[in-house]
Amino acid sequence: MLARHPIIQASLWQPPLLIALLMSGCASSVPICLPGTHPIVLDSLYFGTAKPDGIVTDQEWTSFLNDTVSGEFPEGLTFWMAQGRWRNANGSASTETSHVLQLAHDGNQERERGLQRIIHTYKSRFRQEAVMRIRSQVCRSL
Repeated sequence: MLARHPIIQASLWQPPLLIALLMSGCASSVPICLPGTHPIVLDSLYFGTAKPDGIVTDQEWTSFLNDTVSGEFPEGLTFWMAQGRWRNANGSASTETSHVLQLAHDGNQERERGLQRIIHTYKSRFRQEAVMRIRSQVCRSL
């Protein structure tokens, strides 16, 4: 029992220390990069292509890249086609063609606003419920 250990009782359960210990698991970790590399943020966005009146065509996707994504990230981007699979609300497996977009950047607020505009534009233009986003801290070399 913790009550029988005065050292734990006296130190660990002090509110400031307890809060610090609990919050330490929430801290974002910046990677330790090798010489010649530096830390950046890598965002991967997953865009479904099914919409109420059909699918997002290659021409529509290219137009979205040109008029929305490239304006926010003119330095460049990487994208590819993928297949997504999930269990839908009625319990059966669903599969959908999707586009994956990767953007490497410094993670500042301007970039965050740009990412939010990209996601919002895609959802509204193609009537999507969601765009999945995975954010990673990585090291980059050029």
